[in-house]
Amino acid sequence: MPTRAYEITCSADLARLIEAVAATRDREAFTALFDYYAPRIKAVLMRSNMPAAAAEELAQEAMLTVWRKAEQFDRARAGASAWIFTIARNLRIDVARREQRSKLFDLESNEFLDAPPQPDEELDASERERRVRAALSHLTDDQLKVVRLSFFEGQAHGDIARELKIPLGTVKSRIRLAMNRLKDCLGDLT
Repeated sequence: MPTRAYEITCSADLARLIEAVAATRDREAFTALFDYYAPRIKAVLMRSNMPAAAAEELAQEAMLTVWRKAEQFDRARAGASAWIFTIARNLRIDVARREQRSKLFDLESNEFLDAPPQPDEELDASERERRVRAALSHLTDDQLKVVRLSFFEGQAHGDIARELKIPLGTVKSRIRLAMNRLKDCLGDLT
């Protein structure tokens, strides 16, 4: 594919074009590179299920990176095609990561949106609350104290024992007895 001053006949020509861009910002050399590689990059990206418009945009971004980083090209380390397609591949990976992060952020932000409760859910919740209150009334005062401190205030068993000035084993026994009584009263809710 000839362009004004440059004709590409082999891979050495491609490497020379990149080196010309690096050395003197040769616009004709870059135009030849762009004309040669942009359609190829776009085709490869489209084969990986990227939409045509996005593939074209990414191909242009890859070629812009070639323009900006041409001085980093080293023909001893990689051929021109390998170097340019690596740039395109890395840009594609960056796009995929951004899309993935965006999807994760959307999922996370949606977690905090509370949907209004449905009428049947409100009825179920109020019925459960009524039944739990009734079951709690079947506990002894001592059992109710340890249950409130443990489950409603989130205190550790050792802290409850110190606060109530009773042995740790007594706290655990009262909680176990209270749970058994609640389980008997609320069997179908547990």
